[in-house]
This record gives sequence, C-alpha cells and structure tokens, in this order.
Amino acid sequence: MKKVIHFISCIIIVFILIFVSTTSSKQFINKENKQIQLIDYDPLIDINITVDIQAIRALDKIDPFSKADFFVKMFINDVEFTSPVWNNTDYLYNCYTVTTDVPDDKKTVDVTIQLWDADGDDNKQCDISKDPNINGLGLDIQLTYDVSIGRWSGDNNNADVTGYGRVSGSADGSIYKDENDCELWFSIHQNDFDNDGLPYWVETNVYGTDPTKNDIGSDADADGIPIEWEHRYGFNPFVWDDHENIDPDRDSINNIEEYKTYNFGSDPFRKDVFLEIDYMQESNGEIRNVSQEALELVQTPFHRRNIVFHFDTGQLNGGEIVPYDADCNFEEIRAIWNNYFLHNNSNDWRRGVFHYVIFVHDQTPKGYGFSGDVAPYWGYNPGTDAFAIANTLVEKKAKLPFKSTEYITASLIIHEMGHNFGIRFGEPFGCDNRLTGSPFKLGWYIWGNYKSIMNYRYTYSILDYSDGSHGKIDYDDWENIDLTYFEKPG
Repeated sequence: MKKVIHFISCIIIVFILIFVSTTSSKQFINKENKQIQLIDYDPLIDINITVDIQAIRALDKIDPFSKADFFVKMFINDVEFTSPVWNNTDYLYNCYTVTTDVPDDKKTVDVTIQLWDADGDDNKQCDISKDPNINGLGLDIQLTYDVSIGRWSGDNNNADVTGYGRVSGSADGSIYKDENDCELWFSIHQNDFDNDGLPYWVETNVYGTDPTKNDIGSDADADGIPIEWEHRYGFNPFVWDDHENIDPDRDSINNIEEYKTYNFGSDPFRKDVFLEIDYMQESNGEIRNVSQEALELVQTPFHRRNIVFHFDTGQLNGGEIVPYDADCNFEEIRAIWNNYFLHNNSNDWRRGVFHYVIFVHDQTPKGYGFSGDVAPYWGYNPGTDAFAIANTLVEKKAKLPFKSTEYITASLIIHEMGHNFGIRFGEPFGCDNRLTGSPFKLGWYIWGNYKSIMNYRYTYSILDYSDGSHGKIDYDDWENIDLTYFEKPG
C-alpha cells in the first residue's frame, strides 16, 4: 500500500512540475544557488525586429573604372542575410529591409552590418566604421539592440557625432585617404501592440504609460517635444527641458528646430545644414532643376566631416517656381527671398534653420550672397543666409573642358555656401580674390597653396574647402566654418 501511495505521489509531482513549466510566463532556473528570472519582454505580441537600410553613399571612389556595385551583409543573432547586388551606383536609398523573429525572453539582439562592393570572385568590403582600419578590421559595425527600450548601442548610439542610425568610414579621420569609405543610414525597430514605437517593457516599467494606447504626439512635460522624439535621443519625456536653448551639436539648430526637421533627417547630436532651392522659369516656361547628381556632389565633402547637408527641393515647402525675369536686380532678388522663402512672414521658423538659393535666368553679378533682412543686405556680413545664381553662368562654365552642368552647379552652391558660413573676401585674402583667377595674374601663385573652392583658382576644379594642410598661405576653411553665421543677429 505504501508503494502505491508513493507511486501516486510521484505521478502527481511530475504533473505539477510539467504544468508549472509550461504555463508560467515567468520561469525560474536555479543555477549555483542563484535564481535567474526569464521575462517575456512583451506578453502582448511575438517580438520581431526590423533592420532597414535607408541609404548608402560612396565617400571615396570605390571602383576606379565605374561606379560601385554595392551589396549588404547583415547578421542578426548570427543568422546571415544578404541583399541583392545594386550594380553601377554610388548612392541609393530605401534599398533593403530584413524582419526576423527574436526571443521574447532575451533582452538584447546582436546585429552586425557590412557593406561590400561586388567584383566577381574578389569582392571587397567597404569601410563604414569609425574605428581605424587595421589588417582588415574596423570596417563593419556591431550593434546591440535592446528590446526592452527599443534602442541600440555599440558602434553607433543615440548621441553619436555621425548621427543616430548613420555610420561613416571617414569618421576615423581617413577623409583624404582611399579606404573605400562609405556612409550607411539604417534603422532598427521592433513591433509593438499600440504601434507607437515605445516597447512594452519601457512603457510599463519606466514611463508608466499604457502599452495598449498609442502615445505618439503626447507631451506630458509640456516642453514642446513629444515623447517619441525625447525617448529616441535619451531625454526624459516626463521632465521639462528648455529645448529652445539646447543645441548639443552646436549647429545653430536648437532641439525644437531639430524636432521640426526630424522627418527631414535632422539629428540633435550631429551637425546639419539645410538649404531651400527655388527656381525661376525660363522664357519658354522650362524649369532648370538642380539634378540629383549635383546634389550628391554637394553633399559628399560635408558628409565626410559628419555635417549632413539637406536640400528642400519640394519636400518641405521648397522647390517653388518663380515667374520669368530676363535680368534680375538686387531688389527683385530680395523680394523673391521674402515672397518665396519666408512667404512674407518675418517670424517664420525656417529663417533660423534653412539657407536659401534662387536660380534666376540672369543677373549682375552672376552669383552673390545676400540677406533679405539684415542690412546692407547685399554682401557677406553676419546674417547672410542666401545666395542667387544665374543660369547663364552655369551654361557658360559648363562649356569648360571635362566639366558637366552637374559639376558646375555643385561648385557654385558649395562656393556660395562658404559665404553663408562666414568665409568671405579678405578673410582669408585668397578668398574671392580676382588676382587668383588666371595663371597670368600674380595671385595665382601667391595663393596657390590655398586649395579651396573659395579661391577663384580652384572654384571649378576642387569640390571642397581647404583644411589648411597645404603649406604656407593656406587657410583652414573647415576649422573656421561658422554654422551660426547665417542667423539673424539679435
């Protein structure tokens, strides 16, 4: 009888153990007399993470004979994913997405991203890491994604100088070394029940918000920026911050303005520059738009130095069309600035964020910087936030040997933006000095070491500012660029 009772007791204990192990959402494992609690980080859903490759751009010449043939390798918890090959392109956007299931009881997910250039049997890995290249290392990025808070860390984080979700091979200082430097933009996110981007765990354990209610747009601390933006960049959405006077990256765009341009690619911890481009109709009604190729050429020298250049050619009220005028004078240009840039609203927030350019048919001089609201208006004094370029100048210079319309357009934009950054005639002396424009003039040789697009000797041959490394009478434009120069003086 005792044996029967003992047998039945054993059976009952076994069933109890099976029931507990299969029905409890929280399990306890005894290991070396310590209890480890396994948590379901989101009991409302089965957790998936998605990695989006949003942009890829070559910052070096990847292939000497053609454009790059990019492809991406991705490892998520050691599982490999490989993209298609994108042939013969140095830049592409919104190109590859991977979604995969991850354990609901594991806090972190390991993600590695590599960028490659396809070349038959000799594929080469491109550099997207801020670490130095040493014996083939320092090329990819390794990240740890935390499903409890929905953010990642590692070789990129939410206060990175390259930007959160942007990595760059030139960030290791190899700006003028040929190391196959590229930039790659990405995003990692997970699904959540209420689709507000705030994971279940952080809502229930940190913020005390409802994980079944979408919180996008809520601003509990009334500081002008909603919870999703503050959470992404590490601010406490329940503690008031003076975002109008916070500018962590010192690019003269405060956090309120960074939030307003967030969907445009802005980042509060990485320098950003914004330029609105408007166009004038030609007499036949034709619109000479700035091509994507020209915009890419403008971006590259800035992106190498982690200053991200954004263009509004219609995405955010820019890209407007101005009626034809055969020959604009300055007052007409200033009126265009007021009518088409600020829309006759002197308090428009864009005045403190965007620079402005209007491509007109013709004018004298053919290209110049100005301000619509800071006397003396025409010139390069502090507050200069705009410039005008004549299409007749673009046409003339595009006839130079081996120079395309795209290259000339990019040259003119970068040169005039230099004036918006405070680089002007006499500061340094080689800038805009007409004695440097011809080998028959003495200044050509005196300021030959000032290898900058601001030097008329190089305006149409160097798509870059100087870094001061070329010897005597050179000038470090990059070190002296003032991103606050365009602001209206207080």
